[in-house]
Amino acid sequence: MGGQGWFVRNVRDAPWVTNDVFGDGCIFERDDEHFEQLGYTLAVLEPGRPSGLYHAESNQEDFLVFAGECILLIEGEERPLKPWDFVHCPPDTEHIFVGAGHSPCVIFMAGARTNERSIVYPRSELALRHGAGAETETTKPAEAYAPFPKWQAGPPRDLTLG
Repeated sequence: MGGQGWFVRNVRDAPWVTNDVFGDGCIFERDDEHFEQLGYTLAVLEPGRPSGLYHAESNQEDFLVFAGECILLIEGEERPLKPWDFVHCPPDTEHIFVGAGHSPCVIFMAGARTNERSIVYPRSELALRHGAGAETETTKPAEAYAPFPKWQAGPPRDLTLG
């Protein structure tokens, strides 16, 4: 940790969550007093596993693939991504990531956080085919994620980032 609000933390030592469907994540979020304007997640996706459910939110989000491969589902299209691919999603852009290839995919995710934040999980046949879609459109995360296991605190299954 640091002083005067700044700090250094190795992600190996930070809190992680894990989910059998959606992979592992190290989340730096608004609940922490240091992150009032931005939220960050380091996501680790196994091949064939989505990072969450296909959605669009009212805040800008940006993503950088560090390792492995994934498929970006965005605005009804599929885009293969590889290390160092950067994705910018303006507000209200429908998107989600699905691990691909033969090894885990590591994605750095950053998103703006405002009090007016809203989200929609549209029904998308493309996302449903990848196991990343809500059966019924909703604006409530609890409804969208109800059929899936809850995130659990715990270390990632394999954090081999060097």
